[in-house]
Amino acid sequence: MHSNVKSFSVLTPEFQPFAGGKGKMLGQMFQKGYPVPDGFVILSTATTSREELDKDTWNEVITNLNNIRNKYTKVKFAVRSSALSEDSAQASFAGEFETILDCETDQEIKIAIQTVMQSVYSERVQSYSVEKGIKGDHQIAIVVQIMIPSDISGVLFTADPVTGSHTSMIGNYVYGLGEQLVSGESNAYSFELMRTKGKYKGPVELKKYASKLYRIAQKLEKEYGSPQDIEWAIADDTLYMLQARPITTLSKGNRDTYNLNYSMSGDYLWTNANVGEAVPDVITPFTWSILEYLDEEISVVPGYYLMSGNICGRIYTNISKRLSVFSAFGLKPKFATSLIGDVFGNIPEEVQMPIYPFSRWELLKLMYPKVKHYLKEVKAIAKNIPKRVSQTPDWCEMMKRNIRKASSTQQLLAIWENDLKPYHKDAWWTLLSGGTKAVLAMTLKKKLSKMVGEEEANLLLSNLRGEKELASLGPLTGISKVLTGEMSKEDYVLQYGHRGPNEFELFIADPTENENWLEEQVTEFRETGSNVSSLLHRQEEKYQEAFRRFIQKYPTKKGWLKEQLKQAGEGAQLRETVRSEFIRAHRVIRTFMLRVGEVTGFDEDVFFLYIDEIMQLLKHKIEVEERIQQRKHTYEKFKSLPPLPSIIRGRFDPFTWEKDEQRRGDIYDPSIININSSSKNLKGFAGASGRIEGTVRVLASPNQGKELQVGEILVASSTNVGWTPLFPKASAIITDVGAPLSHAAIVARELGIPAVVGCGNATSTLKTGDRVIVDGGQGLVEIIEDGIKR
Repeated sequence: MHSNVKSFSVLTPEFQPFAGGKGKMLGQMFQKGYPVPDGFVILSTATTSREELDKDTWNEVITNLNNIRNKYTKVKFAVRSSALSEDSAQASFAGEFETILDCETDQEIKIAIQTVMQSVYSERVQSYSVEKGIKGDHQIAIVVQIMIPSDISGVLFTADPVTGSHTSMIGNYVYGLGEQLVSGESNAYSFELMRTKGKYKGPVELKKYASKLYRIAQKLEKEYGSPQDIEWAIADDTLYMLQARPITTLSKGNRDTYNLNYSMSGDYLWTNANVGEAVPDVITPFTWSILEYLDEEISVVPGYYLMSGNICGRIYTNISKRLSVFSAFGLKPKFATSLIGDVFGNIPEEVQMPIYPFSRWELLKLMYPKVKHYLKEVKAIAKNIPKRVSQTPDWCEMMKRNIRKASSTQQLLAIWENDLKPYHKDAWWTLLSGGTKAVLAMTLKKKLSKMVGEEEANLLLSNLRGEKELASLGPLTGISKVLTGEMSKEDYVLQYGHRGPNEFELFIADPTENENWLEEQVTEFRETGSNVSSLLHRQEEKYQEAFRRFIQKYPTKKGWLKEQLKQAGEGAQLRETVRSEFIRAHRVIRTFMLRVGEVTGFDEDVFFLYIDEIMQLLKHKIEVEERIQQRKHTYEKFKSLPPLPSIIRGRFDPFTWEKDEQRRGDIYDPSIININSSSKNLKGFAGASGRIEGTVRVLASPNQGKELQVGEILVASSTNVGWTPLFPKASAIITDVGAPLSHAAIVARELGIPAVVGCGNATSTLKTGDRVIVDGGQGLVEIIEDGIKR
């Protein structure tokens, strides 16, 4: 017979799922040596009748009670609920179920257990369950624990549960039992424990316990990976831990339903510059899980991930964590921000920068093994980049054939584990290693800007393709070659068929899945009379003129400039090439998933499962239908939102923001008063030199490309390689998202099209038909109406 009662000391992992949130946590904390009062858990397997415990279980309760009584003298007990839905990241149920204190005799404890079991049916539990979307009856376990006759009782939040700030831990306490704190019967005293050393601010009576409380709280937060809501007590000069649970208001969301919003997890600064270009729309659960594992692979800074900050299905980067590392090592936030501006754009001065209070020593301990792994992988990959790039096309075609031949889940599982995942991971490291070379162009631009100004620097860097071709320009110049007969349609599809505006999103079909895809582009080019060669030739002449002006000013620097431009060009070419070949390997996963859908019968619904669930599905059948339907509903709900702000500071609810008529599309920061900008002009990065006046055309996606008329100014939230064929039709480019290394800036410079990138709110400020002056050299857009300044 299996035991239905487990003491904290023997509550092993196989029984913890039946111990509820509170019981599981207390068992773990007790076993890890935290100062938790002794006790035991009546598992949920024993409480299904809701009436009373069966005879065998009650006898086990008696045995555990007597074991505790034999170890401690004159003990009383607290009987507390531990529902399986209680104290989770999504719902705490704090105070909703019954808690019975001061139980001493067996009979008192028996009555208390029955009372707690019956509390499942209380009106307040039912109401809270409806609010949290929890259906059905609660399964409940029960904690029986030594009751602490508290001199002081309190709670401690390791982060501010309202703002999400991690600057300090905040708490309250009362004298006597903690029930007075929960019920509000007594006035509570407030205190703070300041990070990073736990400096105490509060009444003097608690100060002697503050250091130990801070150390325990830090350890719990680190061990469980999220901010904690901790109940504690002091009796006879001893500090006890009574409970710890995630702070529900700082949850990243519900993974099961895909209702995710990482901004709610704390006071951080998020940006979609850079990542918003690569992943411009709401992504499916499967694609997000792939980005998660790639980020985990290269993570160095604790909590910093480039691609897997998920705010309602859109990808953001938590730059607070990255900048906080600089701050921990003594660099001022403003200086640190300038170091990453080329990749993530400038942070407006009006936006406050939340800094996470990292300990320098803690960072060194955490980061050392990760940095060591990172450098080892980059070094190993760097030696083989040319070989890997050259072999990727053939490998991808071979792998697609093997996937399509697979007829069983076992074969598909073997393909993923032995071939596809390892190659995909190495391709990611190749992308990372090759991408680091692009910094050469940005370093050179800063030097040249000081020597000849930003506009001239952009012109000098407008010919990075050199004798080779940038991969991001390839889909554009390739169409021209198809038109002139220099390239066959078959070769074009083989070389560029994996590129597109949503190439990271695996749920969206490859361009080549549309039989008319290439023909439509060729026809569009022929009808509009786009002449890419002419654009490139004209821009090369402007580059040569800028080069001559530089030599006239710095005659001894000719050799230096040639060498620097050569290295910058090679770096840019490598960055674009490895990006293209990573995408080629990445898109093979779509072929894999389509085959998984065919073999399992779930078809394209498999894209609403996470990669770990796909592996489970291939190993053995699991019930996923309800999860899929919930996630599809969430996905559509996220898709209904307008594009979110490029910069988000703090806890952001997009559904509330959407209803605000005064909302601003570039920045969300609740600490700024009157955030709505009154300026009618836009400021961004100087993407590509040139000044032109024209009529605006705002497009939401490249699929609307036929609406763009020749000579209009293209305005988009962001652009990527899927937008490239539209560039020759545009007289200028304006984007919300972008930085000097963004797609729009690089391609526009090469084609000689004026561009202002990273404006933040261009698509919400400008409307199709507006007249504007674009000054790409200064990064300015002046808005004009019917020839009259607004």
